[in-house]
Amino acid sequence: MVVSLADVQAAARQLQGQVVLTPCLPSQHLSELFGCQITLKFENFQRCSSFKDRGAYVKLVSLTEEEGRRGVIAMSAGNHAQGVACHAARLGIPATIVMPRLTPFVKVEQTAQFGAKVVLEGDSVEDASVFARQIAAERDLTFVHPYDDPLIIAGQGTLALEMLAAAPDLDVLVVPIGGGGLIAGVATAAKGINPDIEIVGVQAAACPSAYRKRAGLPSAPSRPTIAEGIAVKVPGELTFPIIEALVGDILLVEEETLEQAILTLLEVEKTVVEGAGAAGLAAVASYRERFAGRRVGLVLCGGNIDLRLLSVVVQRGLARSKRLVWLRVGMADAPGNLARAAALIGEAGGNIVEVDHQRLFSPLSVKSSEVNFIIETRNAAHATEVVTALRAAGFDVRTMSGASGGAG
Repeated sequence: MVVSLADVQAAARQLQGQVVLTPCLPSQHLSELFGCQITLKFENFQRCSSFKDRGAYVKLVSLTEEEGRRGVIAMSAGNHAQGVACHAARLGIPATIVMPRLTPFVKVEQTAQFGAKVVLEGDSVEDASVFARQIAAERDLTFVHPYDDPLIIAGQGTLALEMLAAAPDLDVLVVPIGGGGLIAGVATAAKGINPDIEIVGVQAAACPSAYRKRAGLPSAPSRPTIAEGIAVKVPGELTFPIIEALVGDILLVEEETLEQAILTLLEVEKTVVEGAGAAGLAAVASYRERFAGRRVGLVLCGGNIDLRLLSVVVQRGLARSKRLVWLRVGMADAPGNLARAAALIGEAGGNIVEVDHQRLFSPLSVKSSEVNFIIETRNAAHATEVVTALRAAGFDVRTMSGASGGAG
């Protein structure tokens, strides 16, 4: 192994007072929801809102004075970039960060705010890596890899020491996998302390690189994913052998489940996570029987999500749970009908969020019109009550959001 428990423990000593000792807390509500005892490690509370602070500092503090004077360069989709930029600024090291062109704006802006020079290049982390290495060679900069570096791996593994100190009876740790630096460090530390603990990795089904490689399958084109922080096309050369040796299983989660996990953590724990940060909970939700009754540790690895994207995730989640419903109501185009329909919705307890007429593209008679209502309801059953009230009054109602329980 390129990293040992002793290496992780040494990294932990270096990190004392340099990064946030993030909370590691049980969640009674999530435990009840998913039928297992869930403990959360809130790495989204780090200064840069992700676990990447750890490895970045450990790597940067290892540089010689000359290396620090020349500066460093890194490639990243966001969190590694912020970790390197933040700690480089603290240590007085010039930093250049190469990020894919489609990196979320919030991660680009926050990286620049730490004082790093940000260069947008390539359509993927791999493209950005090629460009960053070219600049490193041209300018004699130290390349700080986001995961394929023993010091980075050791730094990331320190969070496992904290988890097991706070919750020593955990049966299994569920850890997101991108390039593999986090899970390699966590597995090394956790297995070094408790050889019986199980380490389970999670990947987005849209980019299952480590899953496919472990299964002996050829790589496949990735699809867009909300978990862009773990959308790495090829796992690390150093990290993958550690995954092979120490990780019990790799689970895949779909986009809808990732979105729902983000919303659940926001509603239940009042905490904001990005797609990768929600991957562990998405795995528990997708594979309930696998984790039933067990003591499960989840790493909320990051919280850097674009606010516009978060707002869409919230709205889509409300629509899926039928708390936000789109009704298309046909009615005779006569005075008072719109007011009567609106009154019926209000009397049934629905809250109208949006309303608009549709006359030109309606399949109904020219003497009729369709009105689109976006309404808030308590749940699917309540949505059905609203639709039933409208139909009982003679209105033609279609639920465009697919409300169940006869509301279609």
